[in-house]
Amino acid sequence: MAKDLFNRYIWLVDTIYNAGKITLDDINRKWMRNAMSEGNPIPKKTFHNQRKAIEAMFDINIECTKNTYEYYIDNAEDLERGGVRRWLINSFAVNNLINESHKLKQRILFEDIPSGQQHLTTIIEAMRDGLKLNMSYQAYWMEEPSEFEVKPYFVKVFKQRWYLIGQSDKLRIYSLDRVKSLSPGTSKFKIPSDIQPETFFNDCYGVIIGDDSVAQEIKVRLSRRQANYMRTLPLHHSQQEIETNENYSIFKFFIKPTFDFRQELLSMGEDVEVISPLLFREEMKNVVKKMNVNYY
Repeated sequence: MAKDLFNRYIWLVDTIYNAGKITLDDINRKWMRNAMSEGNPIPKKTFHNQRKAIEAMFDINIECTKNTYEYYIDNAEDLERGGVRRWLINSFAVNNLINESHKLKQRILFEDIPSGQQHLTTIIEAMRDGLKLNMSYQAYWMEEPSEFEVKPYFVKVFKQRWYLIGQSDKLRIYSLDRVKSLSPGTSKFKIPSDIQPETFFNDCYGVIIGDDSVAQEIKVRLSRRQANYMRTLPLHHSQQEIETNENYSIFKFFIKPTFDFRQELLSMGEDVEVISPLLFREEMKNVVKKMNVNYY
């Protein structure tokens, strides 16, 4: 049910955003073409409840013109500035279009994010209300799940997985596909002033912070072919191309040499070579040696 509500909110934002201005009747005409509608229009009271929920959860204000009774997104320009609101539009626009075009479903393939959507509404509402969560969680290395309270600070999606960054016994990162159960508690909390979600992972490739590692300059040499991919989809905001010729390019990053960054570079195979720092280069070399043993 929580997942359905979340998707309905996104559908409504996407529909009004794309229309610019639209009446409730026209919203319902579009809604009736969507599989989520199950043939039922959106009641007016439900529509206004959804407007309030969207404003509270995502700071997206759906307003109405007085003379034409058309609905529009008051702060639509914010959706162009990145962050969660832009993600909402980008992630669900195609999915909504597919739901409205049933005959095309088998001809459009896209990545699924299997983890966590059933928990997102609960988490976001707890963040909004400043409530701790009761969580049952089982990491891959645990034989049994453990139950505890967690303060939900913020969420992040990476490599088709949702993660919750929150405080239990200490600040931790929880993969939502390892959550066994989740429910809102009654205890209140406030997010510390030194926790800044937008910059929390600034020095990281993904969701591994690497408590013992520090951000440093890393240089890699890429084949001409791989460099083309790197230019169009940078690995990190610090990425710079500092040398280019007909055979290869050299990129530098200011980033922590964490496990997930190493794995991403290894996935490029023979098209990548770590130049510096020497310690990270040796680490990569040792992994490649071990991989080589597996093929003999």
